[in-house]
Amino acid sequence: MLASIVLSSLGRELQPPLSPIQRLDFPYQESILSELRISHLHHMEPGNVTQISEFVLLGLSEEPELQPLLFVLFLCMYLITMLGNLLIILAVSSDSHLHTPMYFFLSNLSLVDICFTSTTIPKMLVNIQTQSKVITYAGCITQMYFYIHFAVLDDFILTVMAYDRYVAICHPLYYMVIMNPCLCGLLVLVSWVISILNSLLESLMVLDLSFCSDLEIPHFSCELKEVVQLACSDTFPNDMVMYFSAGLLAGGPLAGILYSYSKIVSSIRAIPSAQGKYKAFSTCASHLSVVSLFYGTSLGVYLVSAGTHHSQSSSVASVMYTVVTPMLNPFIYSLRNKDIKRALERFLGR
Repeated sequence: MLASIVLSSLGRELQPPLSPIQRLDFPYQESILSELRISHLHHMEPGNVTQISEFVLLGLSEEPELQPLLFVLFLCMYLITMLGNLLIILAVSSDSHLHTPMYFFLSNLSLVDICFTSTTIPKMLVNIQTQSKVITYAGCITQMYFYIHFAVLDDFILTVMAYDRYVAICHPLYYMVIMNPCLCGLLVLVSWVISILNSLLESLMVLDLSFCSDLEIPHFSCELKEVVQLACSDTFPNDMVMYFSAGLLAGGPLAGILYSYSKIVSSIRAIPSAQGKYKAFSTCASHLSVVSLFYGTSLGVYLVSAGTHHSQSSSVASVMYTVVTPMLNPFIYSLRNKDIKRALERFLGR
């Protein structure tokens, strides 16, 4: 009996000390191990997570009675956008009087607006009509790529147009020498190349992300920020590239536009006659209106998304940026521009 007690005591002393987790009760031990497994999943390589095949676009509203109204509304807005911008392109290309740098950039802006709207609205209309909110993984990445591409390109074209107005007002005698066809084509080409490279970089970085279970996007399109937030892997590199490119490719052009208009205002103030001031300002009025609308709605979307935790409010606000602005651009230029009016009358008269 004494020998068994001694052996038992020696056995307890020879056992290794218990770890902090082993000292806990069983339920607490299971809880901690579960958290460790989840943390391990978050740091797993993308290939170890289940591959997804589709996302769900929640759209602007989930109420069934609003779907027919949304379909009709966005279909009308899309058709107006397509028709208005297409008329601008046809009017500029058919009238030899409009073969100038200013209208060359305007026709490019109309083309970009058509493409920008076409990346999101057709898919949204199809989803409403078929009562399906699903978009494939490949379709989502493709839509995201073209959305970023045409948004950045829109920004650059507006900046190039501001530079064109700066040269026309501040250096009128050298306008045709500076804004020669070679430079105009080069400015547009560089804008396309930069926007393509940026959208390609951000889309490829999204391909490296891992997605787990929650694949619902509270938006009517695959917006970059919303998709990145769904990832269950590390998104720090994506966030850094996203904010850096937004600051560089949106803040840089905006600074260029503001600088151009500061010089324009100084030149207009130096004109002695009131009629001369009005004529100089009228050449910038349409572009200034479009820039104000573009950046005003973009800033509004940013403030809404930053100031609310409800992502669907951000998607409603982004309608102004992605749909309303491209729709209004042709009206702004055609209503305030006599040359465009005459060109449209001649084109429609044919």
